[in-house]
Amino acid sequence: MPRLLSTLLVLGLLGGTAAAFAVTERLKLVPSPIVAPRVTEAFSPVCGCETSEAVVEFRLREADRVSVSILDADDDEVAMLVDDEPRGAGRVSVAWAGSGAPEGEYRARVHLDDARRTIVIPNRIRLDTTPPEVTVESIVPRVFSPDRDSRSDVVHVTYRVSERSSALLYVDGERAVESPPRERGKIDWRGGRERRPGTYALTLGARDLAGNEAAHSPRTAVRLRYVELTPGRIVVPAGVRFGVHVSTDARRYTWRLGARTGGSSARSLVLRAPQLPGRYTLRISYTGGRAATAVFVRPAAP
Repeated sequence: MPRLLSTLLVLGLLGGTAAAFAVTERLKLVPSPIVAPRVTEAFSPVCGCETSEAVVEFRLREADRVSVSILDADDDEVAMLVDDEPRGAGRVSVAWAGSGAPEGEYRARVHLDDARRTIVIPNRIRLDTTPPEVTVESIVPRVFSPDRDSRSDVVHVTYRVSERSSALLYVDGERAVESPPRERGKIDWRGGRERRPGTYALTLGARDLAGNEAAHSPRTAVRLRYVELTPGRIVVPAGVRFGVHVSTDARRYTWRLGARTGGSSARSLVLRAPQLPGRYTLRISYTGGRAATAVFVRPAAP
């Protein structure tokens, strides 16, 4: 008799397990009543930006009465976004403002009354109100010329951020370049031909996935120049040799003074002043740019 009861108990357990397995397998074959669920990865209720709310989206295969709620990390409900509302087949989109909720990770739960299904969307929603911190590691070169000769064409800014964020490079206070989200990397400023030679102030900011923006880094001055001449005004006696400093990264350039022309690669160009007194212009040029300085030739000493 005990053996018979034991046998019946085992058969009962096996039968229950088989039935549960059959139900599970049948559920696997039934298409989910919602399709293509999507949630906002991170948002910040205080950013005043496009990601100030978390959006929960999905498509209903069939019309149903829908409830959408938000669960915290302990699976406790913290917000009810939609409560037993009739919705037709198609797209459903609801937003959560995160009011009063602390920073942390949350999930969206969808309940369909007619289908008698409750689905927790596995993708996490991160509520984040803490701005990232950005650190500039280097800015090189400090003097550049975007003339496409592969020599000092681009300013490279290497950085790191406290969390995955887009780096934001500002030039004289205006945003110039934005990088993809990452924790460290390099962002380049190419100046552009529309920029005039001169000194520009670079600062770096960052925006995290939730939309929080970091405080800007200290200003760093960089100089855009193609070719510059020093001094900017030369006074020299007629027929006397004089020098001018040529600042450029070009390998060679051409010069013109009065009727004379030539080419050089020297950074200290030495020329002889014309024999006739007067005002002349020394012109330096290469493919990427040009510069000029006034040369005043006075009579030679008797």
